[in-house]
Amino acid sequence: MGYGTVLRVSRGSLAEELGLLPGDKIVSVNDQPLRDIIDLSFAMAEEEIDLLVEHADGEREMLSFDKDVDEELGAEFTSAVFDGIRSCANHCLFCFVDQVAPDMRESLYVKDDDYRLSFLYGNFITMTNMGERDFQRIAAYHLSPLFVSVHTTDMELRSKMLGTPRAAELTKQLDRLDEAGTEYHAQIVLCPGLNDGENLDKTIEDMMARRPNALSLAIVPVGLTRFREGCYPLKPFDKEGAAQVVAQVGKWQKKSRAESGENFVYLADEFYLMAGEPLPEEEEYDGFPQLDNGIGLARSFISEWQEAAAEDETAGYVEPFAVEVVCGTSIAPIFQSLFDALSIDNLTVRLRPVENVWFGSSVTVSGLLTGADIVTALSEETPFDAVIVPRCAFRAGEDIFLDDMALSMLSKACGCEVRAALSGGELYRLLAHWHDAPKEDAGERAYMWQSNAAYTRLEDK
Repeated sequence: MGYGTVLRVSRGSLAEELGLLPGDKIVSVNDQPLRDIIDLSFAMAEEEIDLLVEHADGEREMLSFDKDVDEELGAEFTSAVFDGIRSCANHCLFCFVDQVAPDMRESLYVKDDDYRLSFLYGNFITMTNMGERDFQRIAAYHLSPLFVSVHTTDMELRSKMLGTPRAAELTKQLDRLDEAGTEYHAQIVLCPGLNDGENLDKTIEDMMARRPNALSLAIVPVGLTRFREGCYPLKPFDKEGAAQVVAQVGKWQKKSRAESGENFVYLADEFYLMAGEPLPEEEEYDGFPQLDNGIGLARSFISEWQEAAAEDETAGYVEPFAVEVVCGTSIAPIFQSLFDALSIDNLTVRLRPVENVWFGSSVTVSGLLTGADIVTALSEETPFDAVIVPRCAFRAGEDIFLDDMALSMLSKACGCEVRAALSGGELYRLLAHWHDAPKEDAGERAYMWQSNAAYTRLEDK
């Protein structure tokens, strides 16, 4: 068991009242050791609490108090998992971590495969490192939904793709989740020549048969960088291949919508952009169940942009103002269409699609752009008054790119102020109201035990 290390304490909270400070470690609650914030959440649901704390100087103190059942602690932790994140022991043929450039930040080489992070934060897991106790805990704590990397329902092929014989246990594992009433979102990393074609049809059919526990199925294209030395020979999708996938999956979406009123299976934006096909309408994403997985990001971005523009009646500048907007190459046509329709007094917008030299030109998404590539692209022409970069390219909770370049360093290199935007609405508001838009401070990555509580105290039976 590990200890939960306090990062911050909210003002006016129970944690502040108890005198908890950053650096304090929560050892146990009512003599119960804590593996993660899930254990902490259930333990803190009691009304009478004995909280064992280890202070930064090593001294331990027992804090005994009464609280309301729904009263929150108000503490943030340095990690959601106290006993160490479970790493991935697979050897996936398509693993992106194996394709990261050498000598980069250590965290980029970490492969997590932890069902707790799947429940708490939507991380996808293969379940190859899970045992009986894990499935019992999922059922007992009602940890749902989970996010499962399926890839294929051909167990022999799955074992090959994941590089472990344990991958062949997926069918039995999904049966366990179904029996426990656990819901899950699934994904397929589609690799040409491996799990596409007829195999993809079979996988979609098998996963659709697991509804309603199976909530959605996302299909994303394999990502390949220039750092693939010693890796399994894979090839990326081309325009023709992407168009075939769009047509193939479209038939299943039509079938599913006729049966259930929802598409169930959804394609990553890259397939439509690569194939030159129009994006599905917003209603076809059924509430965007896998938005964080890149499913429907472009459509959601457009909708948020249009909503922000429709509500804005005060856009405009007294003096000429020019802004350069940075993005990956795949999303550039959509950005350009939005900018072409933009009419704001005295505002000039120039789009700067950045080729990914760091990872390779086949990597086209905005979220994998590096500071160095952006600096190179922006130095090619006369700088504008301001620059906007995609926040999705930052390390979580910090204004730092994957190559460790800080936003402040980029701003200095560009010779102008640089800000970041994530959503379509945020980008529009920055463009329309640069001088009035609030500046957000980057905070450290933190975990609040109550912030992701889709779980509550179990009722006594």
